[in-house]
Amino acid sequence: MPTHLILGGARSGKSRHAEQIALASGLAVTVIATAQALDAEMAVRIARHRRDRPAGWHTVETPTTLADALRAEAAPSRCVIVDCLTLWLGNLIATDQPLPEPPATPHLPDYARERDALLEALPGLTGQIVLVSNEVGLGLVPETPLGRYFRDEAGWLNQAVAERCDQVTLVAAGLPLRLK
Repeated sequence: MPTHLILGGARSGKSRHAEQIALASGLAVTVIATAQALDAEMAVRIARHRRDRPAGWHTVETPTTLADALRAEAAPSRCVIVDCLTLWLGNLIATDQPLPEPPATPHLPDYARERDALLEALPGLTGQIVLVSNEVGLGLVPETPLGRYFRDEAGWLNQAVAERCDQVTLVAAGLPLRLK
């Protein structure tokens, strides 16, 4: 079964598109959620996502150990949605570690380990896998070094994941455009 990456901007409809794919699959669905409720506004967003999902869907919350969660949840009879890769990336780089100095910009150690584990796991997963990620490289250049680092890492992550996926879709204004 295919591995599918869905990219899009904020409020583009990418999560809704992933959910439509899962419903159409006819398989049992697990959602791997990477968000953390670190403030009241995010808690409201997470609650809305939970409320909007069909009652029979299973949810696993994992802010950092995504490859482990995917290996545990992927199965031939299951569709797994990961929502989303950019929140997961943010969780892994939002630490007290100093940012790497340009121009080398190597990955931070925790992120590098988890990123490598994800990229290694993807080709061997069974069932249908739907990964959601933000396309953050279409906007303004971030003002801060952390913002620029995040934008760059998100772009590189999306490229690496897209290379390993059978299908890639860009969603804009709720409309999916198949890229691969």
